[in-house]
Amino acid sequence: MSGPKLTKLELQIMEALWTQEECSIRDIQETFPERGRPAYTTIQTVVYRLEGKGAVHRLKKVGNFHVFAAAISRDAAQRRLIDDLLSLFGGRTQPLMARLVESGKLTLQDVKEAEKALRKLERKDTAQ
Repeated sequence: MSGPKLTKLELQIMEALWTQEECSIRDIQETFPERGRPAYTTIQTVVYRLEGKGAVHRLKKVGNFHVFAAAISRDAAQRRLIDDLLSLFGGRTQPLMARLVESGKLTLQDVKEAEKALRKLERKDTAQ
């Protein structure tokens, strides 16, 4: 599996880092809506946990605070989430696809793009 397993709050923090590229803990905290915003110390604890998982690294120290950046890509984190989700279905994609269709979240354009990607993958496999 690619990338570390991330919680919802960790993903929200990573989103701030992916969007802004580098942030202090205060910068990250301020990306959350004022209502329900996690405490500074909560963000700090989670950022340090992310650092331990190898998802974040310190860029520099400015005064008495550190500036952090993402050490993993959004794509790697998404791949891990999707792999984890599929494992809940025994690796089968059909139940997930059916639910996406039922909910209206899977569009015809999404299907066309998936078909295009499958054709490209098929061509790549036959060329080898």
